[in-house]
Formats: sequence, C-alpha cells, structure tokens
Amino acid sequence: MDAYLVGAVRSPIGRRGGSLSAVHPADLAGQVIVSLLERTGADPDVIDDVILGCVDTLGPQSGDIARTAWLAAGLPEHVPGVTVDRQCGSGQQAVHFAAQAVASGTADLVVAGGVQSMSQVPIGSAMGAEGPYRGSAGWALRYGSQEVDQFRSADEIAAKWSLRRSELEEYAVESHRRAVAAVDSGVLKAEISGIGVDECPRRDTDLARMAALRPLRDGGVTTAATSSQLADGAAALLVASSRAVRDHGLRPRARIKHLSVRGDDPVLMLTAPIAATAHALSRAGLAISDISRFEVNEAFASVALAWLRETGATPDRTNINGGALAHGHPLGATGAKLLVSMLHELERCEGRYGLVTMCEGGGQANVTIIERC
Repeated sequence: MDAYLVGAVRSPIGRRGGSLSAVHPADLAGQVIVSLLERTGADPDVIDDVILGCVDTLGPQSGDIARTAWLAAGLPEHVPGVTVDRQCGSGQQAVHFAAQAVASGTADLVVAGGVQSMSQVPIGSAMGAEGPYRGSAGWALRYGSQEVDQFRSADEIAAKWSLRRSELEEYAVESHRRAVAAVDSGVLKAEISGIGVDECPRRDTDLARMAALRPLRDGGVTTAATSSQLADGAAALLVASSRAVRDHGLRPRARIKHLSVRGDDPVLMLTAPIAATAHALSRAGLAISDISRFEVNEAFASVALAWLRETGATPDRTNINGGALAHGHPLGATGAKLLVSMLHELERCEGRYGLVTMCEGGGQANVTIIERC
C-alpha cells in the first residue's frame, strides 16, 4: 500500500536566543500541526497518531512532547502521540514510522514531524558529563577508549577526503549565499507557517571573516562557520493512505518511493549518508542521475563535501536553497524540515524524485526518496 504526503509545513527556523527562544516547544510544534491541518483540510478527529522527533527530551521537551504538542494545540484528546529519538534523524525517522504504519494498513492518517528548542534545552543536555559510552565495558572492548566527538569526526572526515579548510569555508559561504537568496526571493514562504522568516542565514559572512575564526579543536580545520548552527524550530507532514486520500478528499502531493536507515562506523560517526544513499538508490531501482533534488543535512561542511564526492551528485541539485550551515539545525526537527523543503522545491522545479539524507549520532543515516505526484 502506498503512503502519500498530502501536506508539509514548518516554522521559521530561529537563532538560538532569537525570536522563538521563549516559545514552549510544545506550543511551537502545536502551532505547526494546526497550520498543517488547516492547509490540508484534514479533520483532526480522524488522525490515527502523532509522531514527532525530538532530541534531549528534558524539561519542556520531556513527557512525550508529541502528545503534549497535540493537546496544547487544543486538538482531540482521543488522538495519541509518540516521541522518537534517532538523534539528528529523529524528525525524518518520525515520517518513516508514519509511512510504515500507513503502508502496512494499520493507520490511514498520521501527523509526523519534529521539534527542538535548543535555546531552552542546550545541546547534549540528556547526555550529562560522562556521555553515553563511558563506563560501558562492551563499548570499550569493541571500540576502545578513543574519543567519540562530532567535531573530531568532522575533522577526520576532512582529513580522509583531503578537504582543505579553505574548501570547507567556500562551501559554507555558498550555503549562506543560497539561503539569503532563497529568503529574499520568497521561495521559502510557501513552506513556512505564520509570517516569520528564517533567522540564521548571515548576510555579512565572507571568506575573510571565516578565516579569522579559531578551529574548534587544536590542529583541526572545522570552525563554527563550517558547522551547523544551533537553532529552534518545528516541522510537520501529513502522511496518508490511498484510502484516506479518497475518503477525505485529500490531494496527494508526493508518494514515498523509498525509506531506509543504515548504520556505519559510530566513531567516525558522520559518514553513514554515503553508504545509505547507495543502498537506497539500489533498493529503489534508481541512479543518482534520476534524482531531481537532494537535501543532505549540512551538519558540517566536511560531511556534505565528502558525500558529494562519493555519490557523484552535483552541487547544482543539492541544497540549492542553502543548508544547515546557513539555516540552522534544530536537531529533532531537521529531518522533517528537510522533507518539507524538499516537497515544496520539487513542486517548484517540477522535478520527479527528491532524496533526503542526514548523518546521525551512533553512525547512522536515514534516507527518504519521494516522488512528486
């Protein structure tokens, strides 16, 4: 059974400490869900489940925020909710779970997405000082006591693919240029709820400013400028079966052609999108040349550049409206945000297939391929 995307909307992405920083994450997600239902005309009474991704589920993000967000929005109490944590891929995984429920016939209409307030719950809050691996005898036996750190991983990827610091910075400048152009042209308005705009793209950034920054690690090449920005945001999509489309008069906008998740080296951590992309294309019976648009999360410039080199994808089809280096990376929401952006961009360019992927903690990567209806 097919699973269709019939609606997709997101909040503006706010800077940490910016305009969304005081908004309770349940309200942030709730507002986006209400906008989604209004845009699609879907009756909230017939929604089968709400699945949201969120990382660091502490404080205002605790207690199953998917359920809290739905209730805070004033929506029917009989609709349940569940929160997913696949690290940076949480929002994308939420959509995967929704599509799997629909494709299996166990649900007909599912709201899926993600939310993160990195202003209210700082990154890594749930890990504590020791982190998830220290003290595990099994982990030490398999991987030793070497440091597991995303900044180290970004630097190791740069070294493995012989990426110079100047290449990373040139890529970052281009991400900001594309993002600013997208904001100014109004391309992104259709995907954003409310009247706000994305706050993270920097109009005044340039190579000289980036070159003056200190690396995040001694001897490394990764700086704050070539790392994704901490941000606040939410996104939601409505996933529907063909029966729901027919019975409720909904308009399918894209079909989920393929979904998968793959694992890779958890210490190098950020390389999983490379193998995961190859796996997804093979399973879908597609070639890289068949994909009209790619969204590859720019956790770090080195991650995106290594992916481009290994897959053979072209920059003119990848993150064409800028990526997380410019737009920000609200962890649990980003995967859903990228799918929202992908759907709207495919419609704008009249492309057929779009592929979304991102690196995730633990050395994992989700891949979603959608086909425009």
